[in-house]
Amino acid sequence: MSEYKIPNEYYFRIHHVRPRFKGDIENVLIYMAEELTAIGEKKVDEFIQEANAAIYRYPGNAHRELKTINNWRTEISALFGFIEHTDTTDRPGRRAIELAQRQDLVESFKIWLYSFQYPGAHIKPKNVLEQIEAGIHFKPAQYILQLLKYANKNGGNSIGITKFEACHCIFNDLRVTRDHEDVAKTWERIRKNREDNVTYDQTGDVIRYAGDIIDYMEIANLLKTYDSRTYYLNTLEEESIIKFCESTEWFDGYDKMIEARSGSMAAVKECVNDWFAYVNRDIKDTDFSTDILAYIASDEEELKQLKENAEKDEIDATTAEFLHAEDDFTKRVTTYFDSFTTKDIGDIGEGLVHGHECMRIKLGGREDLIHLIKRIPTQFAVGYDISSVELDERKRYIEVKTTISSKPLHFNKVHLTKNEWNTANSTRDRYYVYRLQLSKTERTLFLLQDPVGLYKQDLIDMIPSNGADITFDLKKVGKYEELLTWKN
Repeated sequence: MSEYKIPNEYYFRIHHVRPRFKGDIENVLIYMAEELTAIGEKKVDEFIQEANAAIYRYPGNAHRELKTINNWRTEISALFGFIEHTDTTDRPGRRAIELAQRQDLVESFKIWLYSFQYPGAHIKPKNVLEQIEAGIHFKPAQYILQLLKYANKNGGNSIGITKFEACHCIFNDLRVTRDHEDVAKTWERIRKNREDNVTYDQTGDVIRYAGDIIDYMEIANLLKTYDSRTYYLNTLEEESIIKFCESTEWFDGYDKMIEARSGSMAAVKECVNDWFAYVNRDIKDTDFSTDILAYIASDEEELKQLKENAEKDEIDATTAEFLHAEDDFTKRVTTYFDSFTTKDIGDIGEGLVHGHECMRIKLGGREDLIHLIKRIPTQFAVGYDISSVELDERKRYIEVKTTISSKPLHFNKVHLTKNEWNTANSTRDRYYVYRLQLSKTERTLFLLQDPVGLYKQDLIDMIPSNGADITFDLKKVGKYEELLTWKN
């Protein structure tokens, strides 16, 4: 067997910033999105100081050298665009704010991949200039999806790609990254290599950049793998895949230089702020929010049950409003469900917890109390999401915090609004925070009872921040419970 070599005239190794926290990337990004959003816009020195302090607080970083902390901040900013720069200030980027608010890491990676391209200001200006002079003009996620769609057009979705095939036949080949070779030709090259049992250099350092993008595409739910070797199109994401494949969006700040195959460091540096504005642009017309129930369901039967429960919970949560409406009840219910979505992470999280509470009471032998468990419409602003009960009929007030990610997260922080903190203070041991974390492999539910009482006992930390940022040791306070699914 021979080893595949890209012809010298077509070889150019492209790269991007590779985070030191790559193995923990989802945990780090959602933590930093929340921290940077809380900082807000500050003078550059102040922003850097507060961002670094947040990075030091991340588990395991307390004793790291300042150089390492600065590298983390630079990588978070450069690669993911979480920080926007002006002449005098730094501020959290739109992408960081969206992730902090929505808690949807799957969506966040889709949006990032949708914009990511070579060249881009995610690498140093001298490296951008090298790509410009080589004529690079390439969006990796788009090309990989287009290639896999072509390869599978006659055979379902049984054909995948490996990281080393992506590296040697796509990322490092100017026929693709410069000349925009049709995916049919690239796929034929890969297919022929397979037929001829051609091998590839699979050294980690060689394939790491292509491997990173493949990994990020899996986190974004665009690709799936069964053995961490071959990656396939995720057919449940057809709508998003089409958006990627048909997109014409491109950061054109370097285009004149790319066309001329020539530029200057000064011209490249002038594009930096425009690049970060581009990756943080408003793309509200391109919806990548996750269909949460489809994402967490293990099969079609479970998906059906989850949707039925969610819809039942939506009716329960809005019945009071409908009953007081002047217009026809049935008409309003129909109108409501025309707009029902399984992409609102807050609503779905509350729906799952509502089902959990109903099942908890049923299993406890008090099915007669289930009618007392109610979701509270947001506009009522009572400081909690669900009014529930104990088996002895005492009240339980539940605030639900939900996050969705590709892999299970570790977390020790929750933000409560002023209203939520005040309600927790007035209801004390009747108040619970339910931290629901949804991933492909797990649904974890962590309960924190009486956060104000725990704070006053010095068992948790609280920092006032337009409400309260509470941090805690999961081994010392709270408890995990199995997330129950409502069944009649």
